[in-house]
Amino acid sequence: MKRSPLVTRISWGRMEVDGLGRGKDWKLYPGGGRVWNWRETGTDHVPGIQPADVAELLEHGAEVVVLSRGMQLVLRTCPETLDLLEGRGIEVHVLETRKAVELYNQLARDRPVGGLFHSTC
Repeated sequence: MKRSPLVTRISWGRMEVDGLGRGKDWKLYPGGGRVWNWRETGTDHVPGIQPADVAELLEHGAEVVVLSRGMQLVLRTCPETLDLLEGRGIEVHVLETRKAVELYNQLARDRPVGGLFHSTC
């Protein structure tokens, strides 16, 4: 099983990911990850995380997905995104960013987990 990289540090506007470096927002999945550029899919706080944002996580084998809402719970998740995940039988968790990182790191120890992390509002 490919392991998902661990988040080693998080603070407002900054995250550090083991083996990948620093960034503000991240897409993490089994075997790797990259900085999450919202412009690629037209993501914004409202309507929120798009189905296209999670597609990459699934392509890399994520069987459980953790979505962060930001540090102040401003980032939303489109209902279509949740429908896509549930329709594929993917376990999904939507949490405040610090809690999302904590759960993601726990799951990454023994499960193929993907996550989208927003480190500000």
